[in-house]
Amino acid sequence: MTEKKNKVWMMSLGCPRNLVDSEYILGGLRKKGYRILDEVDGADIAVVNTCAFIEDAKRESIDVILDLLRLKKEGQLKQVLVYGCLPQRYKEELKKELPEVDAFVGRLSLDHSQDILQLTPKHYAYLKICEGCINRCSYCVIPKIKGKFKSLAMEAVLKRLRRLDANGASEVNVIGQDISGYGTDIYGKNKLSALISRMLKEAKGISWFRLLYLYPSRITDELLELIAEEPRICKYIDLPLQHINDRILKLMRRNTTRKEITDLIIKVRKKIPQVAIRTSFIVGFPSETEKEFRELIDFMEEMQFERLGAFTYSREEGTAAFDFKGQVAQKNKDERLEILMSRQQLISRKVNSRFLGSYMDVLIEEEEKDMAYIGRSQYDAPEVDGAVYVNSSKKLKAGDFVKVKITDTLEYDLVGEA
Repeated sequence: MTEKKNKVWMMSLGCPRNLVDSEYILGGLRKKGYRILDEVDGADIAVVNTCAFIEDAKRESIDVILDLLRLKKEGQLKQVLVYGCLPQRYKEELKKELPEVDAFVGRLSLDHSQDILQLTPKHYAYLKICEGCINRCSYCVIPKIKGKFKSLAMEAVLKRLRRLDANGASEVNVIGQDISGYGTDIYGKNKLSALISRMLKEAKGISWFRLLYLYPSRITDELLELIAEEPRICKYIDLPLQHINDRILKLMRRNTTRKEITDLIIKVRKKIPQVAIRTSFIVGFPSETEKEFRELIDFMEEMQFERLGAFTYSREEGTAAFDFKGQVAQKNKDERLEILMSRQQLISRKVNSRFLGSYMDVLIEEEEKDMAYIGRSQYDAPEVDGAVYVNSSKKLKAGDFVKVKITDTLEYDLVGEA
């Protein structure tokens, strides 16, 4: 391959799991001699790793592809390659509608044994330990896109972890569609706690381990005790609940009840007193009544979640809920989302006010301006949660941990002095 044709640029869309796939795609291309660019200008080949989880994500993916095809038509690109969830779900339709795309590639192998090109800042990384989903929620298309649940063998996970440790990572975020199911397919039983214990022993230089995406019914006492006892595991439980009304939960096929959820939250907070629980909810699920929505709001008020995200229900073809009766009008869904997030803003401000005057360890992300920095606490995952704005009398750099006294609190962020 000539030097003229080996420059590649990539756009990675969607979730951190997609980002990990993008890192391996680029790592493989770099190993084959391609030169990776940070900007599309000057590239010969553009690669887009797509998301197709909900309607908005599909629309964003299509818009990016169309923009790249315009560049190709103008002669600024020679090839456009499309990877990931969108071609996995709609490959034949895309080939018919977008013949100018040079290749469509669906889901990738989980066996990420080759080199990677890390797309996150050096001080934190995502480590994917499983792919696909054990659950069959009625609204979710992931099992159709990602296929059967598959865990990455423990030794392969640890090999990748050792690389991150050697490269100086301060934080590792352990991810998967449902990491609480780790090991059930290849070891015959849940092995998440065993894996995390080994990770702690093998990567002494990594200060924070964060566990993302735990399914409520598979959180074990063993795992909670490990999180509580190990200072290097962030006291952060990512617990997508989706709803709280028993009828809606049953329609969603969540295999849990309000009582079971409530009991779990009480247990988590008892075992890990300083925990931050992040959850997510769906509003406007088919046949959701105003009363059931209000039940969800009341539950939020009762539980005072430290971190929370919400989405309007997206009607996805190929899911059981697509054909459910009582589809809620988009206007009503949007109104419910606005009400819910406005309420959570008030809750978040109240939760954050508890930190005023306290001290916490903060991981520095970047310098905002002279001697003023943006960082994160252990209660804040990258990209999705709030920040800690830090003033410092000495120079800091990304990846540093500093003790910060909190001097002000906002709806989602904190302000402090190093």
